[in-house]
Amino acid sequence: MRIDLHTHSSASDGTDTPAELVRNAVAAGLDVVALTDHDTVAGHAEATAALAGTPLTLVPGAELSCRVDGISMHMLAYLFDTTEPRLHAARELVRDDRVPRARGMIAKLQELGVPVTWERVARIAGDGSVGRPHIATAMVELGVVPTVSDAFTSQWLANDGRAYVEKHEFDPFEAVALVKAAGGVTVFAHPGAHKRGETVPDEVIARLAAAGLDGLEVDHTDHDAGTRERLRGLARELGLLATGSSDYHGSRKTVELGACTTSPEVYAQIAARASGAQPISEV
Repeated sequence: MRIDLHTHSSASDGTDTPAELVRNAVAAGLDVVALTDHDTVAGHAEATAALAGTPLTLVPGAELSCRVDGISMHMLAYLFDTTEPRLHAARELVRDDRVPRARGMIAKLQELGVPVTWERVARIAGDGSVGRPHIATAMVELGVVPTVSDAFTSQWLANDGRAYVEKHEFDPFEAVALVKAAGGVTVFAHPGAHKRGETVPDEVIARLAAAGLDGLEVDHTDHDAGTRERLRGLARELGLLATGSSDYHGSRKTVELGACTTSPEVYAQIAARASGAQPISEV
């Protein structure tokens, strides 16, 4: 059983539509895929409809933008009640800040001599929740950087970058509490991804575990073997589930669906802990 619990569609910063993501997950030989777009559930309905005639199971979720002690982090939220009003309102605040933030980064890039425009970035984002990868794609189109990943450096869009602009984000302790109140399950995404910037200390992860965090995303392409071993030990020590996922973004990144996977035993525990929603098979 092959299970990938972290993917993105064009509802945020992936390049596959939700329906294409489902088809590509089937083609990749996955049995279970989670759709976890950034701060939005806009792709869930299309992905669910695309399950017809496939053997795939869909885990509806989202990747919540968080910040603790000045450090950016992401929280995967699975199987929560999307209509729960407090979590819905908090997600709206984060999502609504994405446009002024993107405009701010575009203005900084223009000051640095990069001829990127809001119109170009908006075209790339389409109906998706606009984010840094859309700006990075515009920079690739303009020949400023060769790849999207090359835009995420201190020279450009990384967390300490010259064109970086902070955004409204969840406090992760609030995120855990809100998702739990909505019947969902939380997993700290790529906690050891040092190349993305400063990472959250183990002491904070321990506090999050005490506050109800369910798991750590251990097997991720941004984690080397040593980091995975350390995180697996930390998860064991704190009683957290250890997951694995691709963090697939379609053609915007080179990572393939199923590049890292979650064990059936851990997936079963995630499903069992959820009361806000359940995994979806063909309808």
